[in-house]
Amino acid sequence: MIQLYTWKTPNGHKASIALEELGLPYTTHPVDISANEQFAADYLELNPNNKIPTIVDETGVDGRQAVFETGAILLYLADKQHALIARDGRRRQQALEWLFWSTSGLAPMLGQWGSFAVRAKTPVPEAIDHFTKEAARLFGVLERRLEGHTYLAGDYSIADISAYTWTAAVLPRFRTRSPDALGPTPKIDRWLAEIGARPAVQRGLRVPEAMLAEPAG
Repeated sequence: MIQLYTWKTPNGHKASIALEELGLPYTTHPVDISANEQFAADYLELNPNNKIPTIVDETGVDGRQAVFETGAILLYLADKQHALIARDGRRRQQALEWLFWSTSGLAPMLGQWGSFAVRAKTPVPEAIDHFTKEAARLFGVLERRLEGHTYLAGDYSIADISAYTWTAAVLPRFRTRSPDALGPTPKIDRWLAEIGARPAVQRGLRVPEAMLAEPAG
């Protein structure tokens, strides 16, 4: 059994989508980051970086295993089930390249764009301009990769899951807030629609909202 500690964010949804896609049984533990629950001492023991998500595999190879950081979680789960990533060869390398691209580039830059362009109480024009340009550049990288490729690394993989959650969450708002920063992205639009139609993705996006909506008792 996998214990999933998560919240309703693009990073949190990566883990729940992967668990749903892989058919792994798991129990959800909401960690309300708006209430700073990620800083609780017991959670710090699982995740030294005080972020979500975290998983705990009760039946890991070396016994009970806690894993933090979304890229590490996705790779751990995929390797555990021998699915959503090739076991070796060029396809595995491509999946890792695009997985790391999304976790080290796409997600942080889109997050910073949201911080400065959407949520900041005092606008900082230089920061908004910088992160708008960088977000547009990264969307352009994704659009070019999907030209002639159905998915990022051949078959549907954890690389797609990692890039999907942030793109789906941010791109519509980016177009509204910065309408002149990015041209048409038909390849991204097709990719988003195809992944978003997957039943496991739809279930994963409802975690932990579905659990929180359940009546107590």
